[in-house]
Amino acid sequence: MAFKSFKTLSVIASVGTAVLFTGYSSQALAMTPFQASYQFAYNGKNLGSATRTLKKSGNTWNYVFAAKAGGIASATETSNFTFNNNQIQSSNFSRTSKILVHNNTMSIKFNPSAKTINTTKDKEQRSFAWKSGVLDELNAELQIREDLKNNGLKSQYWIADAKEVESRRFIKQGAEKVETKYGTFDTIKVVMKHDKPGRETIFWLSPKLDYLPVKVTHQDKKSSYGLLLTGYNGPQN
Repeated sequence: MAFKSFKTLSVIASVGTAVLFTGYSSQALAMTPFQASYQFAYNGKNLGSATRTLKKSGNTWNYVFAAKAGGIASATETSNFTFNNNQIQSSNFSRTSKILVHNNTMSIKFNPSAKTINTTKDKEQRSFAWKSGVLDELNAELQIREDLKNNGLKSQYWIADAKEVESRRFIKQGAEKVETKYGTFDTIKVVMKHDKPGRETIFWLSPKLDYLPVKVTHQDKKSSYGLLLTGYNGPQN
């Protein structure tokens, strides 16, 4: 079923620096609230829509990814974090999904003082040792965007999910022009490396839209998923 991979699409997150690309603005924008809308496709068929929304209240940031396909399925992911010295400090993350009458939930609580990361998936609980700079699957996209605007991508990113804290790599693969319903954009193409064979996630990030992902694709063996930008309200270069 397509919607079991909403969590992958949200990370897609999203990737080097802009000054390396001729014609791109070298001005780095500070992290700023925005909202973006997308068309969601499964195996080449458009099934629904999705949104990314970033808000700030005091020192806390709230990032939400929501997707739906009619009355059949829906999923929402929420990440709360703080942001200091160009580094995200994760606070908590949650995911809820519904396919017909079936509901699933997952949550992560980051406890830097106790040096633990606690997860709950449905009724199963786990606890992991703390990792410096650990991210969740949603705010990882924002950290990658900030790194691109500043000193370039890190060699690895520690990301927590329900079962583990694992290292992932994001590899820049040049520049491409992407057509969307919202317009045509010069983008940076970034691939997220998976350890499992038959899987590949690619992001196309627009420096003009503060490195927003304007297109995302994920291949999982014989199944494919995608997001394509349809609207945007936020900072632009």
